[in-house]
Amino acid sequence: MKNSFKDFAMNENNPKWNNVISRMAPLETRKTDIRSSFDRDYTRIIHSNAYRRLKHKTQVFFSPENDHICTRIEHVTHVESISYTIASYLGLNTELTKAIAVGHDLGHSPFGHEGEKIISKISNRDLGISFWHEKNGLDFVDSIELLVGHDGYKNNLNLCYGVRDGIISHCGEIDENALRPRDEFIDLNEYIHPNQYAPYTWEACVVKISDKISYIGRDIEDAITLGILDNHLEELYNLLNYDSSEALNNSTIINYLVCDLCENSSPEKGLCFSQKAFELMNKIKEFNYKHIYFSRRTLTSTKYFELVINEIYDILKVCYDNTNTLLNLSNLKKFYPKLSDGFYHFLENYCDFANREELKLKNKIIFDISNEQDFSRAIISYISGMTDNFVMEMYNEIIRF
Repeated sequence: MKNSFKDFAMNENNPKWNNVISRMAPLETRKTDIRSSFDRDYTRIIHSNAYRRLKHKTQVFFSPENDHICTRIEHVTHVESISYTIASYLGLNTELTKAIAVGHDLGHSPFGHEGEKIISKISNRDLGISFWHEKNGLDFVDSIELLVGHDGYKNNLNLCYGVRDGIISHCGEIDENALRPRDEFIDLNEYIHPNQYAPYTWEACVVKISDKISYIGRDIEDAITLGILDNHLEELYNLLNYDSSEALNNSTIINYLVCDLCENSSPEKGLCFSQKAFELMNKIKEFNYKHIYFSRRTLTSTKYFELVINEIYDILKVCYDNTNTLLNLSNLKKFYPKLSDGFYHFLENYCDFANREELKLKNKIIFDISNEQDFSRAIISYISGMTDNFVMEMYNEIIRF
């Protein structure tokens, strides 16, 4: 029902308010600033380089030259739009959903989920931990992404707890039909695997559901555009009980699921669909896995992704030699100047070997490159931030003479 969650919206009257707006450090303010805490986080995210790079990162289909296939930045825009509609109707804080939505996928690697799996194999092998984009997203907004402040110095994004929580808690692979926020104000570094905890706010729960609503329909639309579903359209029409008088596209699916969710959700029941809509959503997801995500056409590029990411990682990792690491990286410049320079300048921002005053850095130091695991973590962070286009450019530099 409309405004049925207004008493639970994240505002000064909510008992979680002080926790949700808390930051790891005080945020610089202007006397003329008219933005709320969440609106400030929204603008900090959209001005970050990680956000800008989303436009050249794969969503599902690796298609860097097709302007009409969904990329990661279009996906987060869809999630922002859907979550805004739901939160506005239910009476929740739309500024918080907007900030979470635009930031929720900042941790995605190049080549979409396939790239994520490849990096996770490397991370498990060399660090003993899995790589997953929700956790990487939190790491990026906490430690990697830098913004220039009023004083001209670079510092960390330093987002509110509520936005950070929404980023690491957003895992869209949900199968339960009733989502409620948790009560515990936890250290977000306690997360060790995706979907471990429910989000802390109703607004983050809205973004989590909006993520799923966003991708299941758009992936079908793109697959139809690319001809991947040519032999499965009848099955799809039967599944959706398709009425040929209405266009079959992402908008049709989104509208049905959003309206159903808004009509059936309540603070008592949680954010939920009708049983009919919930079952349909799961059937669509099953159809997508069978005919889209696991199709031969989609998976053909995986071998290429593995080659590209592993080769870049291996080229950089061979530079590690305790105190000689920077010298080895410098020597690499003779053969791979752009890769060597790029990684060196990346390390300057997060290690203590650089002149931080000269570089105008006030962010956290997070890597000790004399430590092999730290060096591996740095390479993984560097690669995970690359766009599809840039990671391919680095690979082409490696293989050409």
